[in-house]
Amino acid sequence: MNENITLRKAVASEAPIIWDILAAAIERRKADGSDQWQDGYPNEAVVADDLSKQYGYVLVEGKTIIGYCALILNDEPAYKTIEGQWLSNDNFMVIHRIAIAANHLGKGLVQTMLTHIEELAKEQHINSLRADTNFDNAAMLHLLKKKGYQYCGEISMRGTPRKAFEKKL
Repeated sequence: MNENITLRKAVASEAPIIWDILAAAIERRKADGSDQWQDGYPNEAVVADDLSKQYGYVLVEGKTIIGYCALILNDEPAYKTIEGQWLSNDNFMVIHRIAIAANHLGKGLVQTMLTHIEELAKEQHINSLRADTNFDNAAMLHLLKKKGYQYCGEISMRGTPRKAFEKKL
């Protein structure tokens, strides 16, 4: 892993950069023919909320922000109802809104981000990571499997079915 790439808490002044990264990712999902992120979510208000609640994290290379995600401890209402079963009932960290800057795509940075998230969870004595994605997000489905996440079932996010995954650390 590139030691020059780190994951750190985002700060409010970085919201415009974060939104640019997410907005470009939303457009890429649309261009791929996906319904994911095509319903007005995420948006700038979601980013502001992430930052105010200390959920936002940025992937940084040197001083350049190259990615974003939201990490939420034990709090995802949509995860309370699953058609299937979670692997554990322990404390968990939810991973949402992963996006990489357009000019840094194709470098394996989502994998790098997921590795950093695992390290952060372990530092906080959190032994479970959960994530969900759209049924047609082939790249994320592949990465979750590659990184050892297990398919647990289906959840509903904003009225849309999503594949839910968990990784025990």
